[in-house]
Amino acid sequence: MSNPDHNPGFCRDCLAPVSGAGRRCRACGSPRLMVHPELDRLTIAHVDCDAFYASVEKRDNPELADKPVIIGGGKRGVVSTACYVARIHGVRSAMPMFKALEACPQAIVIKPDMEKYARVGREVRRMMQDLTPLVQPLSIDEAFLDLAGTQRLHHDPPARTLAKFARRVEQEIGITVSVGLSYCKFLAKVASDMNKPRGFSVIGEEEAYGFLKERPVTLIWGVGKAFAATLASDGITMIGQLQEMDEDVLMRRYGVMGKRLFNLSRGQDERKVHLNDEAKTVSAETTFFEDYSKPEDLVPVLRALAEQVSRRLKKAAIAGQTVVLKLKTQDFKTCTRNRKLEAHTQLADRIFREGQSLLERELDGTKYRLLGIGVCDLADSATADPPDLIDRDAGRRAKAEAAMDTLRDKFGNKSIETGYTFGKGKRGHA
Repeated sequence: MSNPDHNPGFCRDCLAPVSGAGRRCRACGSPRLMVHPELDRLTIAHVDCDAFYASVEKRDNPELADKPVIIGGGKRGVVSTACYVARIHGVRSAMPMFKALEACPQAIVIKPDMEKYARVGREVRRMMQDLTPLVQPLSIDEAFLDLAGTQRLHHDPPARTLAKFARRVEQEIGITVSVGLSYCKFLAKVASDMNKPRGFSVIGEEEAYGFLKERPVTLIWGVGKAFAATLASDGITMIGQLQEMDEDVLMRRYGVMGKRLFNLSRGQDERKVHLNDEAKTVSAETTFFEDYSKPEDLVPVLRALAEQVSRRLKKAAIAGQTVVLKLKTQDFKTCTRNRKLEAHTQLADRIFREGQSLLERELDGTKYRLLGIGVCDLADSATADPPDLIDRDAGRRAKAEAAMDTLRDKFGNKSIETGYTFGKGKRGHA
């Protein structure tokens, strides 16, 4: 057993070395000390920007600093991100906007600016890549990093390198991040959620089993509300109960998920940090101020969304083979429909036509508050959109779309529209 007074550590504010003794840094007086017996041996990190969208908006408008801020789509939309002031009042991501405003009526609601957030996200990503080439993005504002072998490059163990990174993000970009450091991806992600915002938490290998024992099963990746209810019906609510069960018993009950429960409950996670992990889907969606059920209202929006998806695919030089339609009813029930194509595509025309076909099957009078379209099964665009031998007009439409893309690149996205969207684009989207 290590002596806590001699555990390795440092001050997160001034980076001065500290030991386990004392509650404040002797150099600068900060209470933000990081001390842990395995601190110099752990290399797997999860970095997550704190309330990312809201933090960017507060950075750009200092008058919002102490105010509750919600990023979302208007009164009929949902919460994309809430700052920590708003979260104190009970506002949460994905909450319907009307409920969020009931919980925090004084909140300032800002419409998302995804281009700006993507730009800031890329800045943070570049800083991550300065630490290690092994960066696996999970979303615009979070990623796994493997810093094994980087000590010689940075002249510091990974923990101090990450602390320097967090300070640099705060000073140069103006937002904050939380860091989780461990020996595996599962516990690095758990650690990054522990002390937000501006958190830096460590879970070592020696303590993992005992740490997990007292936690609910919902902490395990993949255990959502539905599966947690299944486990609860079997009398399992705590990870400690899973630790007492044999692997074959768990697999007989829960199949492949049983093996995951067995391994993760014991802190066993062999997944590696993968370099440049690709996005799984490219999509666009919108929430309406009013509910719509008629094709004349929904189809023009579908076309505009398909064009957004197409632009993103072309910009990234990728293509998708499965078209996915997303709908949300007025009572918040979500349904998705998908269709796999014979070849990958990045054409708005193809995405729209497949989406329209899927949409027509759902138009039975049901009113929808959200509509989305996207593609998955992504690949490089080199072999996308081969000549269509059945639809003879497909080639002509593809050439017309290429000409439209050229005009839009030169004069802007609104410079030319199709008959589907011309004069019909304003549907009161949230």
